[in-house]
Amino acid sequence: MQGGKYNLEDRTLEYSKRILKMAESLTKDSINQYYTDQCVRSGSSVGANYREANDALGKKDFLHRLRIARKECKESIYWIRLIIEHNPKIKTKMQNLLEEGIEINKILSSIIIKTESKNKEK
Repeated sequence: MQGGKYNLEDRTLEYSKRILKMAESLTKDSINQYYTDQCVRSGSSVGANYREANDALGKKDFLHRLRIARKECKESIYWIRLIIEHNPKIKTKMQNLLEEGIEINKILSSIIIKTESKNKEK
């Protein structure tokens, strides 16, 4: 935590790490392999695109990168839900990861909405 606020770059990094740990812990069957490959790609892309947004060349680029981060976050949530469906015994264990993805998605959406409304005021 920095200055009482949680750093979203750190939070998205932790989300990626948790997805990797989840992927490593699942039984190795063809369905889990496919789902986790997709989830690792989209889940780790959230933080990468958020970082790119923070180094954007302007507001338009900033919003574009944030939208990509949000899209990737939604996709990772989708794959997590499919993983839970395929592995019902770990549903409780996976619930926190799913909730974190949903929360990050809401934060990204909020940043996008606030940035868009500031741009309209100008």
